[in-house]
Amino acid sequence: MTLKTVFFDLDGTLLDTSPNLSHALNRLLKLRNNPPLPESEIRKVVSDGAYAMLKLGFGVEQGDPETAGLRKTLLDFYLDDLSSRTVFFPGIEELISRLAENNIGWGIVTNKPEVYTAPLIEGFRFPSRPLCVICPEHVTHRKPHAEPLLLACQQADCSIESAVYIGDHVRDIECGINAKMKTIAVNYGYIAADDSAHNWGADYVVETGDEIWPLLAENI
Repeated sequence: MTLKTVFFDLDGTLLDTSPNLSHALNRLLKLRNNPPLPESEIRKVVSDGAYAMLKLGFGVEQGDPETAGLRKTLLDFYLDDLSSRTVFFPGIEELISRLAENNIGWGIVTNKPEVYTAPLIEGFRFPSRPLCVICPEHVTHRKPHAEPLLLACQQADCSIESAVYIGDHVRDIECGINAKMKTIAVNYGYIAADDSAHNWGADYVVETGDEIWPLLAENI
C-alpha cells in the first residue's frame, strides 16, 4: 500500500468538540432552571446527537411535544459558540503536521451537518488545510454507507486503495468496510461504556492519537 490520503471522522476522532456541545446543553439547562451536568456525562452521548443530549438533560424523547423547541434552542446555542472549548485530541495536531511533511493529504468525512461543520473547520487552526470536507448534505446516503468515502476519494484525487479512514464509532468502520478502504478505529473517542473499538472489525485499533503515525508509517 502506498498511502496518499488519510480521512478522519470529525467529532470524537479529529477534534474533541464535546466541551462546546456540553456548554450548549448546560446553557439550555440553566435557561430552564435546571442544574448543569458534568461534561464527563454529556460526552458519553454527544456522538448520538441532539436528541440523545436532550434525553440526558431533560428526560424527553424525540416525539415529545417540547422536544423540537428544546432541540432548536440547543443547536442555536451550539452555533453561537462552536469552537472556544474545542481542541485536538492528543497527538492529532502532530499527526497532521507529519502528514504534510510526508506529502500525504488528509480530509474529513462526517455525519455532522454542514451548517456546523463548515464554520468550525473554517475557524479552526490546522497545521494544513483538508483536501475535502464531506457532510451529509453532499451525499444521498450518509455513513455507514460507502458513498461519503467514495466522494471524498474523488475530491481528494486518490484511490480507495491508497487511503485510510479513521473513526471513533462503529458506523465509521462500517463505512470504510463498505467502501473497501483500510480502517483505523480509535478507542479514545465518544464511545459508550459498554462498547469498545476492538469490537468493530477495523483493520487496526489505537488507544491514543500518538499511535496513529507509527501505524501509518509502516504503510508508506
